[in-house]
Amino acid sequence: MNLRERLSEYVRACFSGIWIESHEHQDDLTEIAQLCREEGWGMATWDIESGIQGPGFGDQEVAGSDPLAAVRTAGAMASLEQTTLLVLQNFHHFVGSAEIIQALSRQIVAGKQSRTILVVLAPVVQIPTELEKLFVVLEHDLPNRDQIEEIARGIATEPGELPEDPNL
Repeated sequence: MNLRERLSEYVRACFSGIWIESHEHQDDLTEIAQLCREEGWGMATWDIESGIQGPGFGDQEVAGSDPLAAVRTAGAMASLEQTTLLVLQNFHHFVGSAEIIQALSRQIVAGKQSRTILVVLAPVVQIPTELEKLFVVLEHDLPNRDQIEEIARGIATEPGELPEDPNL
């Protein structure tokens, strides 16, 4: 089961705290955005450099580099018409703070009613004890040899572009 299928199952089951362990954030964001488009879900992203970005936020910098404000913004994103995902990139750097732990806890609990899902994208899983039972963890593994070969064959369009078997 790929990341999109697993994420879809957890969002449908209303797990409102999802931690994705991955080193390929851009690929993750692409998959999550595609899933949100297919399902009609809202999506916004936050990182420390750009703040919150997504439909309804325009070009304005919302929450800026403040991780606490980013978590609090998730509540304002709630909509009766649709599920909304807020993807927090590299958020593992901030979960050691008591304020962040409390805000995450409140938002994850409230997210079950408002269908506002917090998704943390991080290369490591560093969930504080207080939050362990509130997050479900997904691993987004790097592609294996067969998947890389499939990608290479999809990209190579000219005869002889790929090396032969032993060198492939």
